[in-house]
Amino acid sequence: MDKFQIAEISGCQAHAGTKATEDVITIAKRIGFEPLYVQMNDLKPGVLHKLNRQFRFYVDWEKAYKRATAGSIILLQHPFHYPQMTREKTLLKMRNKKNVHFISIVHDVEELRILGKEQYHKREFEFMMKIADVLIVHNNVMRDFFIAKGFDKEKIVVLGIFDYLRNESNSKLPVFEKSVTIAGNLDVKKSGYLANLPDVNCKFYLYGPNFSLGEADNVIYDGVLLPDQIPKVLTKGFGLIWDGDSIETCKGGFGDYLRYNNPHKLSLYLSSGLPVIIWKNAAEAKFVEENGVGYTVESLHDVQKLMEMISENKYKKMAERVREVSKRLIDGEYMQTALTNAMSIICK
Repeated sequence: MDKFQIAEISGCQAHAGTKATEDVITIAKRIGFEPLYVQMNDLKPGVLHKLNRQFRFYVDWEKAYKRATAGSIILLQHPFHYPQMTREKTLLKMRNKKNVHFISIVHDVEELRILGKEQYHKREFEFMMKIADVLIVHNNVMRDFFIAKGFDKEKIVVLGIFDYLRNESNSKLPVFEKSVTIAGNLDVKKSGYLANLPDVNCKFYLYGPNFSLGEADNVIYDGVLLPDQIPKVLTKGFGLIWDGDSIETCKGGFGDYLRYNNPHKLSLYLSSGLPVIIWKNAAEAKFVEENGVGYTVESLHDVQKLMEMISENKYKKMAERVREVSKRLIDGEYMQTALTNAMSIICK
């Protein structure tokens, strides 16, 4: 049975927004999924640019249809972030005329965080539910969400955690330091809790775009790094998985979303060798606890108590467990296993 994947490609950006999808493309290639590229290389406004984009999409989707063979498996990554006039029509034609089978990897469920473009994302979600033969979802909480939506539970594969491919691993264990790193989009409009970090008695290192905080004795901003660069500087303390507009709990659209999703920064921290601190009610808190790779907290105020409690010996043992998970993340083991399981469901 032939295997293909629809690979959306675009320009490089100075954050990990496309890192997860790029890693999936690479991992899927390793196990025989041939890429069928759909290119997005023009984000400029204006009617002519829009027409140029849509024409390019039309050409790429026509090529994808011609290349896909009858009865093959095609891997999709959802949601598609840009309207593509011929996408749905082509995928349906692949199913109806070529009897292909679709594996759909869920990266985000916009319904669960309500960030705008609701009608577009609603349509994307409904189409995914319609066309997918098998879904690969983040965790068991997200699995339950899709079952409640009516998707066959026997055709859902749980990923566990997103991989974070790298050419090399950090050979040394991280340095024991009572500090916390935050990597990602630092826009306080997105993550309002950042504005209140000075109220938490702990040292914070911040990496990422849109930094807008004023000076604070406990906050050190170290700039913007590309996804393949930042693991090299994550060499001490803990990585933080937190979101929303409060340091008391994770709430709001972004904060509450942690109850369902696998945040990619968790993969970044663990692949870099850092133990983590994560919100107690996050879906991935269970992964952290079961693997012994970090601590869960209800509030960021709990971080101070945690730092007082942790010893260098405890930290070292935890970092050794992180190293084992890191190896699997860097090798792409989690996604490869999920794809293998998804194919076995289709081939039953």
